[in-house]
Amino acid sequence: MRTLTYEREITGLLVIDPYNDFISQGGKIWDRIKGIAEANRCVPHMVQVLDAARRTGIRVFYALHRRYRPGDYETWKYIAPIQKAAWSRKSFEYGTWGGAIRDEFEPHVGDVLAEEHWCSSGFANTDLDLQLKKHGIHKLIVVGLIAHTCVEATVRYAAELGYEVTMVKDATADYSDNEMHAALEVNIPNYATAIVTTDDMVAAISFLKDLEPSVHP
Repeated sequence: MRTLTYEREITGLLVIDPYNDFISQGGKIWDRIKGIAEANRCVPHMVQVLDAARRTGIRVFYALHRRYRPGDYETWKYIAPIQKAAWSRKSFEYGTWGGAIRDEFEPHVGDVLAEEHWCSSGFANTDLDLQLKKHGIHKLIVVGLIAHTCVEATVRYAAELGYEVTMVKDATADYSDNEMHAALEVNIPNYATAIVTTDDMVAAISFLKDLEPSVHP
């Protein structure tokens, strides 16, 4: 594996869609990803990377899917299949437990929540790129859900915009092994500079805690 280096001031952790509907028992989508998520310990690994980023002063950004609200799609002329699914299931419904961020991922002061994305990419039709640039971020560490949709689309878009991306492969999950394989072994390697485990990621950034601390305004 190549040596991974991260500079605190230009590196951001991007957490994608840590909603209860995805990653909590009783969530609308949990049963569909539970097998993969429990096998690779996706949620504990996401927490581990998030905690390491906070300890070392790496700023945290959230790319969140649109939380369903009545009237979102009824008047649209064109709607993608993934949006039809969100409409029918009322995924991440605004104001409900399922549409809330799971407790372990509750944003802290200084974290940045980008505008909610409507389809898959955290960048499309949101202010995520602006927020990253305004905070001087050039490198992204990515964790979250789901590997072959929002995660892959966001990683692709990040590469298009010129960011250096590291994907943490055991801090994501999907509906099946086939979709995990397609995302992490076929598609994302074309865009992410590195695809690593949680242990690799934590080891790569842990030394930053011993350096002069970053002050987040």
